[in-house]
Amino acid sequence: MTTTLLFCLGLVLLIVGAEALVRGASSLALSFGISPLAVGLTVVAFGTSSPELAVSVQSTLAGRVDLALGNVVGSNIFNVLFILGVSAVIVPLLVARQLVRQEVPVMVGVSLLLLVLAADGRLGRPDGLLLLGLLLAYTVFLIRQSRREVAAAGQQQRAGPQHRARALAGQLLLIAAGLGLLVLGATWLVDAAVAFAQRLGVSELVIGLTIVAAGTSLPEVATSIVAAVRGQRDIAVGNVVGSNIFNILGVLGVSAMAAPAGLAVAPSMLAFDLPVVIAVALACLPIFFTGYTIARWEGILFLGLYAAYTAYVLLAAQQHDALRPFSAVMALGVLPLVALTLALVAWREWRARRS
Repeated sequence: MTTTLLFCLGLVLLIVGAEALVRGASSLALSFGISPLAVGLTVVAFGTSSPELAVSVQSTLAGRVDLALGNVVGSNIFNVLFILGVSAVIVPLLVARQLVRQEVPVMVGVSLLLLVLAADGRLGRPDGLLLLGLLLAYTVFLIRQSRREVAAAGQQQRAGPQHRARALAGQLLLIAAGLGLLVLGATWLVDAAVAFAQRLGVSELVIGLTIVAAGTSLPEVATSIVAAVRGQRDIAVGNVVGSNIFNILGVLGVSAMAAPAGLAVAPSMLAFDLPVVIAVALACLPIFFTGYTIARWEGILFLGLYAAYTAYVLLAAQQHDALRPFSAVMALGVLPLVALTLALVAWREWRARRS
């Protein structure tokens, strides 16, 4: 079986498995009286991130730590810049106030926490335990908050015991099938990614940050774009924010716990990729804050930034002659201009609200 075919089959199994998992888990959560927004932030977001979990854990168990870390970090950058960018270009996205006030600050906070924990060059089991503990606390908080809101609105749905039993059996079957497909797809994808890295002469970290990250984020791509087209624009944004939180707390938490010696963090990731994750999370604040929408021009800006990030990663991996002038243009021109634009937009919105 060729490497490309193995990679494609692995992606197909990951996507089908994630879809089955999301359908089963979403129905299960709704039957327990959890609101659709909370389902989107937890079950759907966690379910669409299950390929990242499967690939990172499989990579960790196979001793491919760079691939595991690159997959998570690259996916978080891809989720915000590419998925929100494409979705906003299709149709301007509305952002729920709860996301701006609660979930986006949580995403920024866990991104900063990841940099702090990785500062010593390793994510050990105590770090993984801390991340998983925070994920559990965050999930319990969201579920309790949701159940209170649903109870206050009187929206709980009742069903007969026989109907509930049949529905529960179908939901559990979907969840089990989805998990099985995810495990098999992750194994094939990791094997193919390692072969790609060896064939192209680049590191597994670069493959994880680019090809694997984009591949494992395909469920998020499909979910957010379909939600945007159908007018469920809240879900398009909530899915991305929830997935990024789960990637750091859940995927890296489990991976760190699964690695006997912890996850070694490459110096290049500490110096560049992790700060980019934080910058991307922070960039959401002024954009989400301005009228609680992501406009088309902001979506185009996000897509341009993702193209620039990918170009830098590939140029750095090859030590290309164009790396130095490209870096100078980005550092001295493009990025300061983007930061100034976002700051001015946020300032104008703040002034408008005060007046």
